[in-house]
Amino acid sequence: MARRERRHVMISVVAERFDIHPQTLRLYEREGLLRPMRSEGNTRLYDQDSLDRLQTILNLTRDMGVNLAGVEVILRLQEELALVRSDLKRLEARLEDRVEPRGRVRRHFSLVAIKGGPLVRS
Repeated sequence: MARRERRHVMISVVAERFDIHPQTLRLYEREGLLRPMRSEGNTRLYDQDSLDRLQTILNLTRDMGVNLAGVEVILRLQEELALVRSDLKRLEARLEDRVEPRGRVRRHFSLVAIKGGPLVRS
């Protein structure tokens, strides 16, 4: 995955780009939906991740009619799903380390002693 360049844009640029009032962006921040960075002068600065999140918020509110409480729930569930997917990938990698080619479990990880030869079901 390519590393994103960390560019930041001010609230006025974001408002114009997304055709949204700056007060709406401030509301989204107060509601905890957006978390822009701050400059030393306390200016809100939005990175690409924030802009992607804003696009999701706007899709939910404008296109799908979801209220802000619903947006909050959806965003939280998306974050939790991303964590679960990450955990699953990590577990899959650990499992792959324990399985030999052709799907055979290594002897020291088996539940019963394997004497040799393939397992045959009758």
